[in-house]
Amino acid sequence: MKKDLLLLTFLFCAATSLICRDEVSADERPNILFCIADDWGWPHAGAYGDPVVNTPAFDRIAREGVLFENAFISAPSCTPSRNAILTGQFHWRLGGAGNLHSILDTKHPTYPHLLTKAGYFTGHWRKSWGPGKVNNWMETKLGHPAGKRYNNFDQFLEAWPKDKPFCFWLGASDPHRGYELNSGRDSGMDLSKIKLFDHYPDSETIRSDVADYYFEVQRFDSDVDRALQKLESLKLLKNTIVVMTGDHGMPFPRCKSNLYDSGARVPMAVRWPKTIKPGRIVTDFVSTTDLAPTFLQAAGVPVPAEMTGQSWMTIFNSAVSGRVEPARDYVLTGKERHVPCQEKGQPGGTPMRAIRTDHYLLIHNYAPDRWPAGTPDYNNAHLPGCWLGDCDNGPTKTYMVNNKDKDDEHRRKYDLAFGKRPEFELYDMSHDKGQLTNVAYNTKYANVKAELLQKLKGQLASTGDPRETSADAGKIFDESIYYGGAPKHPSVKNQKNNKNQKRKRQPN
Repeated sequence: MKKDLLLLTFLFCAATSLICRDEVSADERPNILFCIADDWGWPHAGAYGDPVVNTPAFDRIAREGVLFENAFISAPSCTPSRNAILTGQFHWRLGGAGNLHSILDTKHPTYPHLLTKAGYFTGHWRKSWGPGKVNNWMETKLGHPAGKRYNNFDQFLEAWPKDKPFCFWLGASDPHRGYELNSGRDSGMDLSKIKLFDHYPDSETIRSDVADYYFEVQRFDSDVDRALQKLESLKLLKNTIVVMTGDHGMPFPRCKSNLYDSGARVPMAVRWPKTIKPGRIVTDFVSTTDLAPTFLQAAGVPVPAEMTGQSWMTIFNSAVSGRVEPARDYVLTGKERHVPCQEKGQPGGTPMRAIRTDHYLLIHNYAPDRWPAGTPDYNNAHLPGCWLGDCDNGPTKTYMVNNKDKDDEHRRKYDLAFGKRPEFELYDMSHDKGQLTNVAYNTKYANVKAELLQKLKGQLASTGDPRETSADAGKIFDESIYYGGAPKHPSVKNQKNNKNQKRKRQPN
């Protein structure tokens, strides 16, 4: 009898241990430092082999943690991308907040608020949520979707109660346009070594523009480096999860606001010495919607059922590189309205969804009659003077427009960036790493297209995407209010509303 009692006690303790093994006690909960750049895309970091841009902070995080090879955003547009990160949901589940310059409904819980309720001290610096209207949050007891705003990381740490774990969003306006012309060249960058995307003609103007973008990537990297040094001096790095990434691709033609890798794929490195074996390179397809459930699970906080993202804790706890979770062999991305940049009377955007696997990218363009980069006819634009409005103004855009008739190469690459696109696009990366040749209508790929489309539609339906489940999708996304401006043609005198004019950068 005594032996049976001992056995039952042992089994109960073992079962209890198994049930509670993922729980985290208060004194063990990790701090979280989330560092996100504005318009920083893959593969522009030293850890990915870029020969020009210098990113020692990112490279250190990758070296001392895990580097993700296949990290993608939900939407290649600032507001919906950040909404998806904060809520852990695909942007198409957030109503009008799936658009740029919108409002995020307070009914959607954000991970900083959930962590605050669980006893975390939370805050942010510079760009976090947005752009858009945050009044509905500030007028409630909720406050800002990303927590209280601080002037810098040091001020946040000074206010931090040492008996609580912290969660901080370190944002930046870098490397969003506009840039200081020739800042990259003048800093000593070798323009000849810059690796341009295949969809650009080889031009000194474009190379110099990319160098100016690199200059601001490096400035953001230096912000993160200072934060790492600060945590190191306070002996806080060991139990702090440090994530460094961008919100979508760079602000150049066929990048930002596009679902190609140049627009939807981002740098991603995570450091957490207490849990992550250093020096690993993971090829699992991951989404930035996964960040919220990852942070919550790491903190021992229940993940809300509405979050579509999947925690990375299994990846963190693994000791291997390559594909850790076999099921992570694809990722979904999408786009709704970036700027209302179609013709007069058309306030909508260019709705599209995509599925990316190891070898293929399939894009479904729901409105192939619309201009993916916005109308080139700025005299007939929905927003007065708006010129190719889904592409930020800059030297590369101007060069490609002005030289489109120079030769066949320039014309083709202009069309790739600014021309209309068919309903379906399919790219075979085993032969076309630059994703330039659409094989969606090649009979050789009919089965591949059908299989990917079926999987895409099934996943969109299961996540409640109105484009697949509702006849009101156009009303939900196209007719929602827009609070921003637009890139205007250089001939338009009033540039006051040009959304590409960067606000003055705040001092560190």
